[in-house]
Amino acid sequence: MASRKPVFNQQVLYDTTPLPDSIPKVEEIGASSAPLLSASFFIGARCRDYNDDYMQCKTENPGKGEFDCLKEGRRVTRCARSVLDDINKSCLEEFRKHWQCLDDNNQQLWQCRPAEWKLNKCVFEKIGLEKTIPDTPKGKTPVHLRNKQIYAHYPILRGDKPFVPEKAESAPSS
Repeated sequence: MASRKPVFNQQVLYDTTPLPDSIPKVEEIGASSAPLLSASFFIGARCRDYNDDYMQCKTENPGKGEFDCLKEGRRVTRCARSVLDDINKSCLEEFRKHWQCLDDNNQQLWQCRPAEWKLNKCVFEKIGLEKTIPDTPKGKTPVHLRNKQIYAHYPILRGDKPFVPEKAESAPSS
């Protein structure tokens, strides 16, 4: 076999090239995967338009969208940051419990439903954002609202109930 010894590069590389002035400055989010997963549906609810603009830009610029779409990407980051700031101000305790549960359970959402229900209720009541899962079949209970989580390690306790926001009743048609 080869007698050459492996060489590992342990340095962190920083690109010090400044971005052009046409790209708006934005502070990075600085969150790990568990808080981002916990807030992801709320980020999606508030930042949908920005996300759609970014994805459209990437589609229209195949292979070079990383550079041509930086402005749209920064808007997405700024919006996501605003959602996380609002959740931290209004529902910090519930948010922390939920993302710590996700962190402790390998990001498995079904292990943390009771904490998720409390977070969903707080965010809906205080911020006005609702968790909805896209493309949920009509007439079926969404997975995050089911009382029984098939693969969960722990049973859901009697007092724990999914939070279902009350819909405004439609006006009777005349």
